Amino acid sequence: MAGNSNGSILLVEDEENLQDALKLNLELEGYEVTTASSGTSALRAIESEYFDLVILDVMLPELDGISVAETIRLQNNDVPILMVSARNTTADKVLGLKKGADDYITKPFNLEELLLRISKMIEKNKKLQEKGSLPAVITFGKNVVDFKAQEATNFKGEKFPLSKKETMLLRLLIENKNEVVTREKILQSVWGYNVYPTTRTIDNFILNFRKYFEADSRNPEHFHSARGVGYKFTE
Repeated sequence: MAGNSNGSILLVEDEENLQDALKLNLELEGYEVTTASSGTSALRAIESEYFDLVILDVMLPELDGISVAETIRLQNNDVPILMVSARNTTADKVLGLKKGADDYITKPFNLEELLLRISKMIEKNKKLQEKGSLPAVITFGKNVVDFKAQEATNFKGEKFPLSKKETMLLRLLIENKNEVVTREKILQSVWGYNVYPTTRTIDNFILNFRKYFEADSRNPEHFHSARGVGYKFTE
């Protein structure tokens, strides 16, 4: 199907006329569109298939859009969410982003702007997916990390589990090896918009990695801090 190339979208909108108009316009742009008219049916759709993007209205029957976004994120699903709201206050916007939306647009919106945002979000997500094509198991020094199993074996042969955040941060650093990854990028990629931890938190993760993987944690070979900027992984 030609529609496949542009991506699949879940459109969650309970206003029938708007839903029909948007569905038509999205299909004309080459997207495959699945529609849902309530929060609960949206979550059912998300559990049963993969989407490249969710367009999510805030005001929905049964379960509002904010709760839907929150539930999606609690399920560790990183699908991009574009929230649509009739309310244009900063507080609403911040709440939407905090609960897991990646972008936010208010009604009435300009169709061209909406389509532009959609294509940018899908493109960015596809790039991230491609970039995330590290093999499931990687080795550096005498350390082995198994991303799928979320565990590692260090140079001493000790095996230990990794938390989800540790796995995500390790992956991000290793994907960008020899480059400094800024704190902002780490916060966005690993923690999302929900909770911005302090720099100390990231520092502690890096210190843990040194404890796990470095023969001499005072003189690290693999995990480096770039003062005031970010962190870097080298083989």
